[in-house]
Amino acid sequence: MEGIRESAVNAVKFISSKCAMKPKIGVILGTGLGDLSKKAQNKVEIAYKDIPGFPVSGTQKGHSGTLSFGTVGGKDVVFMEGRFHYYEGYPLNEVTFPVRVMKELGVETLFVTNAAGGMNPGYDKGDIVAITDHINFMGVNPLIGRNDNKLGLRFPDMIEPYSNELITLAEKCAQENGIKLQKGVYIGVTGPCLETRAEYRFMHQIGADVVGMSTVPEVIVAVHAGIKVFGLSCVTDRCIPDELEPVNIEEIIATAQKAGPVMDRLIELMITNM
Repeated sequence: MEGIRESAVNAVKFISSKCAMKPKIGVILGTGLGDLSKKAQNKVEIAYKDIPGFPVSGTQKGHSGTLSFGTVGGKDVVFMEGRFHYYEGYPLNEVTFPVRVMKELGVETLFVTNAAGGMNPGYDKGDIVAITDHINFMGVNPLIGRNDNKLGLRFPDMIEPYSNELITLAEKCAQENGIKLQKGVYIGVTGPCLETRAEYRFMHQIGADVVGMSTVPEVIVAVHAGIKVFGLSCVTDRCIPDELEPVNIEEIIATAQKAGPVMDRLIELMITNM
C-alpha cells in the first residue's frame, strides 16, 4: 500500500481543479447500471484516463469509464460510471484505487451496485438484493502488504461491512414506495468464466445468495478507510444448478438495464432521506 495515499492526494488535486464539489456520498455503478448519474443536477464529468494514477476501464461492456459529480436529493454525489475488475488483469490496489480517491474527496458513505447471479431459489431474474454480508472467495485481499496507518488499521474489523443502518433505511424506503427488495449474502469470485453447477451448489450451501466478480475488494478497502457501505445486487440470471440455462453478457446487461430504474429509484430515495 506504499504510495497509495500520495497517489490519491495527487488525483484529488487534479479533480478539484475541474470540479469544486465536495461530495460525502459515493456511488459505484455496476455493469449495465449507469443511469443514476444521468439524473444528477449540475453534472461534471471527468474521464478516468485524464485522472493521474487512475486505471482506465475499457475491456468490459456496460462501463463508460467516467468519474462524475452531481447533485441528487439535494446532496453532492460522486459516481464511478464503470469499475475495474481483477479478471481484467488489474492488481487489487488499482481495482480499489477509486475508493481511496473518494475517501480523500471526503466521501463518508459509499453505495456499491453490481450485476450478480442469483443462487437463492426465492429470487427472480431482475430482483434487487440488499447485501447484508459477503464471502470473499477470490483468494486475494486488497490489504495484503505493508499497511499504511494513515489509510486505515492493519486489521480492520469486518463484523459489519454493510451498514445495518443503511439496510434498515433501504427497507423503509422500499416498503413506503412499493419497491420489491430482497436481502442476501454476496460471494465474490475472480471470474471471468461463469460458475459450474457444482460451484453454484457449493456456494449456496455455504451461505451465499448471489455471486459476482466485483464489490468485495472495494468494500474491504472502504471498511479499511472508515467509509460506511451499502451494497445492492441486481439478479441478472438464475443460477439454480438443476435449472441452468446458457447465458451471455448481452443478456446480463439487458436484464440489469431493465431493473436499473428500480435500483436507481431506491438509491435516490435513500440519499434524499439520509
